[in-house]
Amino acid sequence: MPVTPSSEMPLSSDEGAGLQSASTGMSGLLTEAWDRISGRMRSEVGDVEYRTWLQQIVLGPVDGDEVTLMLPTRFLRDWVRSQYGDRLSTLWNQEIPAIRRVELQVMRPGDAAAPSAAPVDGEGDKPAAAEVTPAPAARSSAPAERVSDTRADLAAPLDQRFTFDTFIVGKPNEFAYACARRVAEKPSSVGFNPLFLYGGVGLGKTHLMHSIGAELLRRGGISVAYMSAEKFMYRFIAAIRSQSTVEFKDHLRSVDVLMIDDLQFLIGKDNTQEEFFHTFNALVDAGRQIVVSADKSPSDLSGLEDRLRTRLGCGMVADIHATTFELRISILEAKATASGVVVPGKVLEFLAHKITTNVRELEGALNRLIAHANLFGRPITLESTQDVLHDILKAHDRRVTIEEIQRKVSEHWNIRLTDMSSARRARAVARPRQVAMYLAKQLTSRSLPEIGRKFGNRDHTTVMHAVSRVQELMERDTAFAEDVELLRRMLES
Repeated sequence: MPVTPSSEMPLSSDEGAGLQSASTGMSGLLTEAWDRISGRMRSEVGDVEYRTWLQQIVLGPVDGDEVTLMLPTRFLRDWVRSQYGDRLSTLWNQEIPAIRRVELQVMRPGDAAAPSAAPVDGEGDKPAAAEVTPAPAARSSAPAERVSDTRADLAAPLDQRFTFDTFIVGKPNEFAYACARRVAEKPSSVGFNPLFLYGGVGLGKTHLMHSIGAELLRRGGISVAYMSAEKFMYRFIAAIRSQSTVEFKDHLRSVDVLMIDDLQFLIGKDNTQEEFFHTFNALVDAGRQIVVSADKSPSDLSGLEDRLRTRLGCGMVADIHATTFELRISILEAKATASGVVVPGKVLEFLAHKITTNVRELEGALNRLIAHANLFGRPITLESTQDVLHDILKAHDRRVTIEEIQRKVSEHWNIRLTDMSSARRARAVARPRQVAMYLAKQLTSRSLPEIGRKFGNRDHTTVMHAVSRVQELMERDTAFAEDVELLRRMLES
C-alpha cells in the first residue's frame, strides 16, 4: 500500500493550532517592529514630513526575506521609494535580521488596512494582501479613482456635501455661483482664468470651490488639486526640508485644475508667495485652470506682492456679499427639508434675524436644534430654540441702541444728528432717517411706537412705512443695499 507523502497528510488539530499560534505571534512581532520603525522615522524626519509622506503607510505581508509596505497612491509609493526606501530597508533589517528587502506597493480597493504576515521562511499560504500589484502608469479617467488621487496625492479631500445642487443661490452670491458654474463646465475659458472668489467668513466660498472640483471629477478625465493656502505652505516647506522641491513643483504643475482656498494666509510668507507665483504662471501658460479664494479682493490684499496681486486680478473676480434675510431663510428651509425634521417658520425667521453674518454658524445652529429634537423626541419650538442655543444667541445679542444707530447713519450720510428727530422732509435727510428706523427695527427689540418716539415722537405707522420703503429700495438698488448692509455690519461688530 503506497505511503502518503508527509506534505499531503492532513494536519492534526494540535498541529493546526500550533501553526495558527505561530502565525499570530509573527503578526504581533511584525506589528511591534513596524511601530518602532515608524517612531524612528518620525523622529528623524520630523512631524510635518512624517504626516505628509509616511503616515499613510500600511504594513503588508512578509514573504521570505521581503516585507511589503502599502500606500494608497502611485505617487506616494514612488516618492517614499525614492526618498526613504533605503532607510526603511536598513531599519527593518536592524529590527528583524531575516528581512533584507522592503517592497512598496499600491493598495487596491478593499485591501484591509491592517498588518498581515506569512511565515518569515516562506512556508504556508501567502495572505491575500501579498497579491497587491502596482497600479498601471497610465492615469485612469474614472471619477472615483480621480477623487482618490486628489485626496492622497496633493491635497485635502473634497467634501461630498458641497455640490452645486446643495448651494442656495440668492442675490448676494448669484454672480459668484454663475462664474463657478462656468469654470466647472469649461475650465480655462478666456476671461475666467484665474477665477478669484472673495467674501467674508462663512458665506460660501469654500462650498463653491468644492462644487467646482466635484463637478469636474464627475465629468472625468481631468485632475483636480484642492488645498488651503496653509497646506500649500506646509507642503512647500516639507519639500525644502527633504530637498525635493523639484518633485514638488513638477507634481503640482501637472494638474489640470489647481484650487487654493484662503489665500490671505500667504501674506507675510515671501518665499511661499514666490513659489505660488511661479506655479501660477506655469499653470496659466500651460492652459490649466486656477481657482483662488480669499476674504478680500486682490487689490485689497495688502501684504501680497504686487506682481501676484496683478496676476490674480487679471481673470474673473467675483465677490460674495453678506447674506440677506431672504437668502438666510432659503438656506435654513433647504437644510430643514433635507433633515426631515419639522422646523416651524417662526423658528427659521428667528434664526435668520439673530445670526446674520456667518452662514456656517447659521447652519450649525440649525443642526444643533435638529439633533436635540431627534435625541429627546421633542418638537422644535421658539422656546426650546432659545434654550438650546442660548450660548450662540448670547454671542450675537450685542445690544445696539437707537442712539448709536442714529449716530452711525448720520455720520455715513453726513447729516446732523438732530436731523434724525427734526421735522425736515428733504430727501437728503428723510432717506437716512428711514434707514435709521429700519435698522432700529432690525437690530433692537424696541417696539414700533418706542422707535417712533426716538425719532421726534413720530407715529408707529411712519416707522412701518420707513421699514417697507427701505426694503423696497434695497431690492431695486444694489448700491443702496450695500450701504445699508455695511451700516448693519458696523453696528453689529
